[in-house]
Amino acid sequence: MTLQETQSTVDNWIKTTGVRYFSELTNTVLLMEEVGEVARIMSRKYGEQSFKESDKKENLADELADVLFVLICIANQTGVDLTQAMKKNMEKKNNRDANRHKENEKLK
Repeated sequence: MTLQETQSTVDNWIKTTGVRYFSELTNTVLLMEEVGEVARIMSRKYGEQSFKESDKKENLADELADVLFVLICIANQTGVDLTQAMKKNMEKKNNRDANRHKENEKLK
C-alpha cells in the first residue's frame, strides 16, 4: 500500500466506521499516547526495563501501526500529502547529510 493509498484508506475508514475525525488537538494527544506505548515496549524489549506480566502480550508492530494511523489522520485533517512531504523531506536529508554521516568519526 502506498502512502497515498493509506491516506485514502484511513479517510474512508474514518468516514464509514469511525463516524468522524477527532479534532486535530485530540489526535495530537492520541499520537503522543501511542508513541508512549511504543516507547514502553522498546524500553522493555531492547532496554533495561523488564516486562511486567501485563506487558508480555504487547505487540510492537500493532503499536507502530497505531502511531501511523493517528499520524495519517492528522495529515488528512491538515491537508498534508504524505507522499509529497516524504519526497521533499528525503531531498532535504540527502542534501544536508550527503557527507555528514560518512565523515562522523563516531559512526565508523
